[in-house]
Amino acid sequence: MHNLILKAKELLENKIVSVIIGFETGSSGKVRPVFITDSNKADSLIFDERCIQNLAVYLTKKEVKQFGKMGIVATLPIMRSIMVLISEQQLSPENVVVLGISGDGEVLDFADITVMQHYIEKCELGNPAKEQDMLATLNRLNMQEKFEFWQKEFSKCIKCYACRQSCPMCYCTRCAVECNQPQWIPVQSNNLGNMEWHILRAMHLAGRCISCGECGRACPVGIPCHLLTMHLVDQAQSYFGVYAGISDKMSSVLSTYAPNDKESFII
Repeated sequence: MHNLILKAKELLENKIVSVIIGFETGSSGKVRPVFITDSNKADSLIFDERCIQNLAVYLTKKEVKQFGKMGIVATLPIMRSIMVLISEQQLSPENVVVLGISGDGEVLDFADITVMQHYIEKCELGNPAKEQDMLATLNRLNMQEKFEFWQKEFSKCIKCYACRQSCPMCYCTRCAVECNQPQWIPVQSNNLGNMEWHILRAMHLAGRCISCGECGRACPVGIPCHLLTMHLVDQAQSYFGVYAGISDKMSSVLSTYAPNDKESFII
């Protein structure tokens, strides 16, 4: 990724950005996020098929924002996450420079967010193929079978909230599940509390999920919680004809209404 390293060095040396958020190889040989403020250390940047984490999760962290203007190595899911964060006024386009990575691993030069938006619009925005197959399998189950499937999966949940922490769209400084006056969701891990937590989380991501799958990868007990939000990605497209993260001016799907919206969900 010689071009990526050169671009990162240029941005840091010319003080266009104060930090580059990217990937590097850790001491154990695994890929990990890296935050580079010195252009001489940009040589540690890598990008290959192992670099799948959604780095956009760091763009709203105060510890990262305090560096100043940020540069970020961005695959398509990261680009779409940036668009959602801008549209929800959690990120200013003036405070981020995107080092885009195409599907074939080439570095993309985006002059601004508008250019990146045009690139996103030309990309395939549906759920990844391997998740589509699993979603199709789940959709063939009847209601009772689906309930039993998810009840079994959620019984594994230890309430570590790794799914929440790994998601760029879960940026609230205090989550509703951490409130105890009133206490909306049981703190302990049990069938009811686990079900409530995962349904609540999925609904908060309805129309906002960009299908990166980070929540499912982050789960230490292997719950495929990403399938819930990806199912809602399909629903948002089916009912409202939209995918999240295609514009920096998108309105919330669940709080925006139009006279021609489908009403087939009403029983």
